[in-house]
Amino acid sequence: MLNANDQAWVSQVIDKLVVKMDWVSEKSKYKIPYTTINGTHDNHAKDNPNDPETDGINWWTNGFWGGMMWLMYHETGNEKYKEIANFSEDELDECFRQYYGLHHDVGFMWLPTSVANYKVTGNLESRKRAMHAANLLAGRFNLAGGFIRAWNDMKGMDTRGWAIVDCMFNLPLLYWATEESGDPRFKQIAMQHADTAMTAFVRPDGSVHHIVEFDPFNGGVVKTYGGQGYEDGSSWTRGQTWALNGFMMSYIHTGKEEYLHTAKKIAHYFMANIPDNGIIPIDFRQPEEPAYEDSTAAAIAACGLIEISKVVAEHEKDLYLHAALKLLKTLDESRSDWTNKSDCLLINGSAAYHNNNHHTSIIYGDYYFMEAIFKLKGNDLYLW
Repeated sequence: MLNANDQAWVSQVIDKLVVKMDWVSEKSKYKIPYTTINGTHDNHAKDNPNDPETDGINWWTNGFWGGMMWLMYHETGNEKYKEIANFSEDELDECFRQYYGLHHDVGFMWLPTSVANYKVTGNLESRKRAMHAANLLAGRFNLAGGFIRAWNDMKGMDTRGWAIVDCMFNLPLLYWATEESGDPRFKQIAMQHADTAMTAFVRPDGSVHHIVEFDPFNGGVVKTYGGQGYEDGSSWTRGQTWALNGFMMSYIHTGKEEYLHTAKKIAHYFMANIPDNGIIPIDFRQPEEPAYEDSTAAAIAACGLIEISKVVAEHEKDLYLHAALKLLKTLDESRSDWTNKSDCLLINGSAAYHNNNHHTSIIYGDYYFMEAIFKLKGNDLYLW
């Protein structure tokens, strides 16, 4: 439970969010942004329609702007946020028409848009879209290996046996599909993948692999990859947060205690590695220089830590809650742009250690920061 000072701080941050999102939403209402360019949101799907590196309308982050709008609608009741969210959701119908550009990240795309819409408004068209996405995700399940295939064919790489830790955030789409339809197959697939991930992705110390390659014909781990972290065997921080929060989501939907224990194990590893200044690096095992950081990992971790604090024994709650507050207060004080000079909320996000670009704004950082703050208020709209 937050003390009076922390409650006052949360209220102040929400006030700043409401002010900023009021004008940013108007400015970007006909966009699906990924980042900012010279302070202005890009329109990711339209600006990059045929870029194989960014997938255009099929890009995995294209649900987060709609999710931010639903969070703001839930907080303020302002109808304009619902209208902007509806625009984003309608735009994503093109993904279904194209089909070939979709992969396992349909959960990231349609949970914050169609599932959110259906939960809030009862929109049956949104339910249909989300069920369609859930069926696409279930169709990627590999029976021999017990995993959901991550990506489609990539030039020069055989990815038929590849799964990535990020998929833990896609599983709630399958849990929702079972809860909504009564068909157990979706939940069975989700739990099978989560069970596989517990043994194949999570290391004994609570750190995680980003990419695991399985034998797609016979099952079993073939090798691991460093992916978006520093190197194989290192500790990509956003991957830690996908796992921390993702296993917590599986626990929320299933009540399986092993998922909670795994989430806590990963959380303890993460908390033990939070620097004194609260700034999260791209990889906990990266070299000291250059000092690359990733604000998005801090925001996502905070969401998971808050969820853990809700279900553990009373004497444990403060451990997780205080860590989340440290991360979020650091973001508010030194890694947020509250001015009218930029459309983003968070600065210094980094998608991957070996990318050319670091320390930029990234839409999912903004989304998870907003989600975490509303969680602390205690009336958040849970979209997962």
